[in-house]
Amino acid sequence: MTEKNKSDFGLEAERRAFFGRRSTHKLYSTQQKLVEELLPHIEIDLDKDALDLKQLFGTKAEAPLFLEIGFGGGEHLARHAKAKPAQNFIGCEPFMGGVGKMLSAIAQDELENVRLYREDALHLLRALPDQSIAGAYLLYPDPWPKKRHHKRRFVNPVTLGELSRVLKPGAEFRVATDIDDYATWVLAHMVRRDDFTWQPEKASEWRQPWADWAPTRYEQKAKREGRDSYYFSFYRK
Repeated sequence: MTEKNKSDFGLEAERRAFFGRRSTHKLYSTQQKLVEELLPHIEIDLDKDALDLKQLFGTKAEAPLFLEIGFGGGEHLARHAKAKPAQNFIGCEPFMGGVGKMLSAIAQDELENVRLYREDALHLLRALPDQSIAGAYLLYPDPWPKKRHHKRRFVNPVTLGELSRVLKPGAEFRVATDIDDYATWVLAHMVRRDDFTWQPEKASEWRQPWADWAPTRYEQKAKREGRDSYYFSFYRK
């Protein structure tokens, strides 16, 4: 990718935005030990190797693969990985506090079907093979509320184009947010696309959580502060 393209897509702005925020909280000693001993075995490092799903997941590489973009504290990712051992999961999260929590969950429940990526999710999307993802989650992403920062929002034509390429036909893309402006932003981008469908059966459907949903700590905090959530399901055509 050229330097011009990096600037156009906001990747360098994203890196600068994250710099200094990745390690805002000191890890517990047990988490730091997992970073040193467990993370190297399950981390995707595109600077070292090209992405090879067979090498990444070994004998289970043919299992359905799901992607969570920005897993936060890892509650949703860990719960699904534990409940669905026959599926594989990749979680993207740049902040070490969340990575430390996710590593603790992986170690505690001996989750062998999770791999982690700690850089901009767009880099990972570009590296994934066509139609390799069975479903994707974008749950409570950073809304970047200031207008000048909107280019840093994950939902944009570039990332959606790459996501569309890697999703299998019929795959579900779930988006949850408690920010009204971000919900409007998501819908404005998604309804203009001809490679995704959004067909709620009733007007209030996107205000109800999914049947297999469990509230995260972030969502519980949002409710205490008086913010309701939106739950969108878009399907790859």
